[in-house]
Amino acid sequence: MTSALEHFHPFIPAGGVGSRLWPLSRADAPKFLLDLTGSGSSLLRATYDRLAGLSAAGVMVVTGRTHAAAVCAQLPELSGRDLVLEPSPKDSAAAIGLACMLIQRRDPEAIIGSFAADHVIEPAGAFQEVVREAVAAAATGRIVTIGIPPTSPATGFGYIRAGAALGLPDAPHAVQVEEFVEKPDEETARAYVAGGDYTWNAGMFVAPASLMLRHLAASEPELYAGLTEIVEAWGTLAQDEVVDRVWPGLPKTAIDYAVAEPAAAAGDVAMVPATFTWDDVGDFAAISRLNRVDPESDSDVAVLGRNSRVLADSSTGIVVSDTGRLIALIGVQDIVVVDTPDALLVTTREHAQRVKDAVNSLKLSGDTDVL
Repeated sequence: MTSALEHFHPFIPAGGVGSRLWPLSRADAPKFLLDLTGSGSSLLRATYDRLAGLSAAGVMVVTGRTHAAAVCAQLPELSGRDLVLEPSPKDSAAAIGLACMLIQRRDPEAIIGSFAADHVIEPAGAFQEVVREAVAAAATGRIVTIGIPPTSPATGFGYIRAGAALGLPDAPHAVQVEEFVEKPDEETARAYVAGGDYTWNAGMFVAPASLMLRHLAASEPELYAGLTEIVEAWGTLAQDEVVDRVWPGLPKTAIDYAVAEPAAAAGDVAMVPATFTWDDVGDFAAISRLNRVDPESDSDVAVLGRNSRVLADSSTGIVVSDTGRLIALIGVQDIVVVDTPDALLVTTREHAQRVKDAVNSLKLSGDTDVL
């Protein structure tokens, strides 16, 4: 187990805008750079801190070039070699594949860990224990995912169907993964939760870098070839030229399709169930859950933002504001108000998922200055 941890290299793919959190989350200020829990730390900072104590090798961050300065400001201890910049978004397979190749070049025996930048996880100690168990299971030659026990029949997540226990001494909770399944309808999700054999797929993976890359090469040979060309030039004078030439033509696909699903079909995937609470902060309903009403307040409205000024009368919900503008709520229930200098969102928790539709409408209408 100690030997496996010595070769553990965690990294954080930090991408995506989080369009369901518009206008709080924008292209130049995506949700992983924001403090959405009122803790004083951004989601990225909290993710980095959870991982930093697990590996002597350090933590790599893969993010867009436009976010480099903000990431460095939030993570001043991040070394230059551990900041990997994408010219443009390419979905998760390209980012994770690139990280795996760069890490394998440093350590041929590397066990990688991929953990998204925008998840809220508590407590950190329980998370670290589960990751250690996942590393032990990965050391036996498996891709290991961390399954989240479902708390509701959610239709916004993919699911993992668990099989038999693997009986691994250093990973006693590890089980075989039978299959990954797509986001279900509500009736199917209820059956999954009732059956007890399914967990949510949070997209966390721990695996030998060589095994991840073997499956990537088999299922996405064009992507694998392009990443190989990039990595061969990495750190040389030709790096920028090769990245700018090759990256735009890489296939855009998710790591689930490129690696996880075919690897599960081949019997190469295990799962360790989470013993921590998890939230992907997917919409404003999630922010409302994570920012409880102050028990010492007379209001039933949760307030987020350093300069928020809120007057609430017979109202419930959440207000996010940094404008300093007074917001008065009178007789409204489950309201969501997000007040920014150039855009105001008013909706309800029930309709929080539809914010993404508004973003799409703004794109079609050409109002991209507020995105």
